[in-house]
Amino acid sequence: MCGWRVARPDGMNSPFPKKKDISRRGFVRAVAATSGTLAALGANLAGPRPLFQTPLSPDAALNELIDGNHRYMAGKRTADALDLEVLRTKTAEKQEPFAAVLACADSRVPVEIVFDQTIGHIFVCRVAGNVTTPEVIASLEYGAQVLGISVMMVLGHANCGAVAANIKSLPVPGQISVLYPHIQPAVDLAGPNAEAAIKANAKLQAAILAEGSTVISGLIKDHKIKVVAAYYDVANGKVTIV
Repeated sequence: MCGWRVARPDGMNSPFPKKKDISRRGFVRAVAATSGTLAALGANLAGPRPLFQTPLSPDAALNELIDGNHRYMAGKRTADALDLEVLRTKTAEKQEPFAAVLACADSRVPVEIVFDQTIGHIFVCRVAGNVTTPEVIASLEYGAQVLGISVMMVLGHANCGAVAANIKSLPVPGQISVLYPHIQPAVDLAGPNAEAAIKANAKLQAAILAEGSTVISGLIKDHKIKVVAAYYDVANGKVTIV
């Protein structure tokens, strides 16, 4: 892992394309260049796969997330009563999630609450703009190969500040601009409409996971996992597959 290069605002020493190479195909190819190291990591960690707390198919796992979101929207959440018991008795020694979600770091997107799931059910990665960096890919490959999740979701959300900032292309302090190269392809596809760009970004990041990771793409081919993109409306709480 120490050999991975860190993306910089000027594009130097970055495995990701500069602005002039911003097609979906070019972006996926750039991420795929890191997949050899990540695949080796997955192979080393694999070993015997654990028994899952919910042995769901990819479609059933996705349905469980959406059903949970419906309970959340209806104000009929069921997970809260289970949290303390699960934490005390079932998750101290191991985790057995059935789903992974790559979500934005935005505080308005509490993943477990949105999908009405309790402790240990969802393997969550959060980063501004729900972008796929080598570190995020490695984390999700671990969830897929070692933990045996059945569905992987990239969850964009309404009023995403990272996408809005990228659309405006304004100078930003510190290292915030390292997010721009990851989001720019979606902005180029969708134009200045924020909602369209947010949905396009979720789709592109999901495509990178599905096509640029040899671990995840192999599991897809074996029908062991499904990768989807979705959009969360922070106003009404609804999650929609895009």
